[in-house]
Amino acid sequence: MSAGAGPKAPQTPAGGGAGGGAGAAPASQDASDDAPAAAAGGQETAGAVVLGRGGASAFVAPALGLVGVFLIFPALWTLYLGLTNARLTGLAAAEPQFVGLSNFVRALTDPLFRNSLKVTAIFVVGSAVVGQTGLGFLLAWSLRGWRGPVRSAIEVLVILAWIIPGSVVAFLWIALLDGRSGTLNTLIPGDGGIEWLLRYPMASIIVFNTWRGAAFSMLLFGAALASLPPSHLETARLAGASAWQQLRDVILPSIRGHILTALLLISLWTFNLFTPYLLTRGGPNFQTEVLPIYIYRVAISSGQLGYGAAISAIMLAINLVVALVYLNVLKDKT
Repeated sequence: MSAGAGPKAPQTPAGGGAGGGAGAAPASQDASDDAPAAAAGGQETAGAVVLGRGGASAFVAPALGLVGVFLIFPALWTLYLGLTNARLTGLAAAEPQFVGLSNFVRALTDPLFRNSLKVTAIFVVGSAVVGQTGLGFLLAWSLRGWRGPVRSAIEVLVILAWIIPGSVVAFLWIALLDGRSGTLNTLIPGDGGIEWLLRYPMASIIVFNTWRGAAFSMLLFGAALASLPPSHLETARLAGASAWQQLRDVILPSIRGHILTALLLISLWTFNLFTPYLLTRGGPNFQTEVLPIYIYRVAISSGQLGYGAAISAIMLAINLVVALVYLNVLKDKT
């Protein structure tokens, strides 16, 4: 027994031994390496969350400050002035008195204000909704299949009317519509010159604003039509749909978001437009006195700053209502 029994070989557990020990060491080392990486990843994620909130607030703060300084504060100041009898000169300019809602009541009962509101509505519907939007879509639809220099020339001419300063455009239209030596009367056969700005003042400013602003809707609708998949029109064409049916059933429903966006922007721009003053100064007999011209005449020419501020506040409220209506319709249609 003692002779045959030699020293027993050391037994190692399964997976143990030198090889097992060597294999276990890298595993623990990998685990220790992963822990800092996971911690770093957690810190990076936490940092991203902090950057997403704090950083976004830091980036948005200057824009909000500009909005507050140039939009919110002037609107609140206008509302405050509308509640006073402030004037541009005199004692009321130095020490305005609080008069409550009397300026607003006076505006709503003023026949000239109601006339100005009616004139503005006609001007917006005629030159923005029907004129600029309709003419812009017509141009975009007509040019959709054109290529080459002819299309480029037409687009340049339309855009040129949009980017020329309003005072220059007004001078050109006065030269065109002048009753004695205007270009339009020269082109029309006959001896009798027509005073277009006196006999047709509203039509004159509607055509003027339509010609001036059709470029924006043309560019917008041109991009919308170019983005339509050709397969939609090809399917409708193979189904036997006429050009009108393709326009009504395929194209207009597909770009209704663009149409509503164009109507919203163009309507608001036209509603606040002062350019007709350069053509007619609101005349003759207040026939073209849109709201911006009426506010200018009351607040600046007559010096009734508080009353003009009250009308400006009403005008701001109308803008907000129109914008909300358009946005709700746009939300329902998209």
